[in-house]
Amino acid sequence: MIKIQVVNRGRQQLPQYATPLSAGMDLRANLDEPIVLQPMQRHLIPTGLHIALPAGFEAQIRPRSGLALKKGITVLNSPGTIDADYRGEVMVLLINLSNEDFVVNDGERIAQMIIARHEQGEFQLVEQLDETERGEGGYGHTGVK
Repeated sequence: MIKIQVVNRGRQQLPQYATPLSAGMDLRANLDEPIVLQPMQRHLIPTGLHIALPAGFEAQIRPRSGLALKKGITVLNSPGTIDADYRGEVMVLLINLSNEDFVVNDGERIAQMIIARHEQGEFQLVEQLDETERGEGGYGHTGVK
């Protein structure tokens, strides 16, 4: 388990794993007053958290499945990435994809955060790529059935 430094400038408890095998930690809204998300409206929701990740790690902000299924609320740039050198407040870009208003209340669980290891790549310019069986087959290249 990696150690993540955190400054909590909000009123909410620190994110935690719900079960021993959970991949994500719930993030909570840190609001002075409720925010109403109308259908198709998006809004940056503050969490009050500022984190410092170790080099080689990122935090991914993803939707909560229950909010997505039951209310049509999701994270617009999913997954959102928080880089190891970012020190600003963790914010969640929510969008309401339902046909009804949705009220985000202070302390509400709005997203989940997954800590993930990553690599950086370096491009090497070449004249052509090696051949594969798939080749340039893209979207739908394997057919319907």
